[in-house]
Amino acid sequence: MTGSRLPDYLVLDTCVLLSGRLRHILLGLGARGCFRPVWSRVIADEWQRNAARVAHVSADEARAWWDEWAHRFPAATELEIEPFKTGLKYSDAKDWHVIAAGLAARHRHAPASVAILTRNTRDFNRPELRRLGLALFDPDRFLVQCLEVCRPVVVALLEALPRGAADTPDAPIGILSGMLRRERLFRLDRLLRGTDPDPSAPISSGAAGSSGARPRDAVAGFFVMNGGGTGRRG
Repeated sequence: MTGSRLPDYLVLDTCVLLSGRLRHILLGLGARGCFRPVWSRVIADEWQRNAARVAHVSADEARAWWDEWAHRFPAATELEIEPFKTGLKYSDAKDWHVIAAGLAARHRHAPASVAILTRNTRDFNRPELRRLGLALFDPDRFLVQCLEVCRPVVVALLEALPRGAADTPDAPIGILSGMLRRERLFRLDRLLRGTDPDPSAPISSGAAGSSGARPRDAVAGFFVMNGGGTGRRG
């Protein structure tokens, strides 16, 4: 991929699907053809376990929600990923299944471009991914690129995010801005507010006003909406 082109296929790691707000945006972008979502049965199982644990929903309810997304994106699931783990060495072993899903998608849809979207970019070895033909994004960097390529779609999805009573303390900087900051989408927030001095600069791992929470812990708004549609809080 070069310039501001988006990947044809995007592996959605479990951690980015845990946030209701991010999930709403990402699945909305996928439904509108900005990219094609990819996941695996391992990611599906991880999400359902975490949904039941963190959001205190039943296993049946978590499974029903996932089944809804799988129905919306029937080609998203890569079924056979184990063979694609062969030769992986430098990335964190617990995330090999994510890389394998990307390689399976690349094999199935060649010569389409494939990328991985995760909050845990430090667990992935970038040189290894480059050799394998995979790109790597964190949510902030990816959504900034989406804003450049398909701005009307991104803006419409952001405007559709629910503004609940819990968001009112952020009124001085704007409710939407507050939600984006809680999701660690600092660059996206600055660009939307027109305050980013250099949109082409590398995106840092933190920003002024950050709570200092690790990306792995950033699951604010876990179930802001059910299936990326109706309002629901867990």
